[in-house]
Amino acid sequence: MDILSIFGIRGRPKEVHHLNDAIRKVGIQPSLVADSVKISVIKLLREAEGGNFTDIVTSCEKAAPMVVYCMLGREDYEEVNNGEAADEIEKRLSLAINSGDSLDAQLIMLTLFANIAHPAVIEKFDLNIR
Repeated sequence: MDILSIFGIRGRPKEVHHLNDAIRKVGIQPSLVADSVKISVIKLLREAEGGNFTDIVTSCEKAAPMVVYCMLGREDYEEVNNGEAADEIEKRLSLAINSGDSLDAQLIMLTLFANIAHPAVIEKFDLNIR
């Protein structure tokens, strides 16, 4: 990612476009997710892959459901996707909480720090910032 893209001089980085597509696939308009959150997600994805993306599309498609679930909560996520998809994300969420330092855990913490986590998710999984 070059510095001019970061400041919007050359438009949004292509990684953000891939993340927008993945977010849209999971059921919400990308405009509902702040650009700062998207850039942070991209940064976390890049760090998780050792600095370089092997497949940015797949990475974004894996991260987007976690972020969107945390934003929407179970009911709205299930309405847009299905119960099986919601169950799968809840399993990932539980594993992330227990592991503490996975990419999923970092994505969950991002939604908490950005103050976009749905209150029902915070309550159900007893999430807090320590």
